[in-house]
Amino acid sequence: MISYSFPGKVVLVTGSSRGIGAGVLSAFAKAGATCVLHYWNDPAGENRKDAEALATQLRALSSAPQVHLFAADVRNAAEIESLMRQVKEKCGGLDVLVNNAGIIRDRTLKKMTLDEWHAVIQTNLDGVFHCCKYGTEILRDGGRIVSIASVAGLIGFHGQTNYAAAKAGVIGMTRVLAKELARRQITANAIAPGMINTAMMGEVKPEMLAEYLKMIPAGRFGTTDDIANAVLFLSSEESGYITGQVLPVTGGWV
Repeated sequence: MISYSFPGKVVLVTGSSRGIGAGVLSAFAKAGATCVLHYWNDPAGENRKDAEALATQLRALSSAPQVHLFAADVRNAAEIESLMRQVKEKCGGLDVLVNNAGIIRDRTLKKMTLDEWHAVIQTNLDGVFHCCKYGTEILRDGGRIVSIASVAGLIGFHGQTNYAAAKAGVIGMTRVLAKELARRQITANAIAPGMINTAMMGEVKPEMLAEYLKMIPAGRFGTTDDIANAVLFLSSEESGYITGQVLPVTGGWV
């Protein structure tokens, strides 16, 4: 088993109060990184509760990582600029930026509302742009950007016009950033997960899940550990010559 180590590294994972983001941040915490746990402060306060609970768990690990909590809306450029400024003040800078925050609002093109289109584009695409724009200002030379795209951005799925467009945009953005940031030895890569067993998957109809499972050669849905392992590799020193790439983590689906 490969064991990565990130002592002295500062890692920010957006949308890390639950799901894939929580799994990725937990993996970095176990590897000794200083962790920036980001969440959106929803009106019901559920994200904050999840974030605080995760922070407590991570601080109790034997690796005893520092865990900092910050709330910000990735759709709001000013809030993200402020977030990055706070990370700089608190942690001195950033070594790894993982763009994970995202939502789904699935509906066919005919039935999709403008609000559903804009909500997904603003969170899943604009949000990544905001985090990269202001994150690179505090990202140290030799740093890493890993964006969570989706298999939907590669092949598209029925009822996901907004989601597929946003994730395809993230892939295009990643390829441009790889070229623009290469002079600073900063790599930019994307991961395209397939069906990952998280709460978000619960929003997919059971009959659709059954059909998707038939198309996965590995015969199972992915786990957050599957994604975290890929993120840690692309964030490591060993991946320094890999940039501008999209890594499907799909069990052979794509």
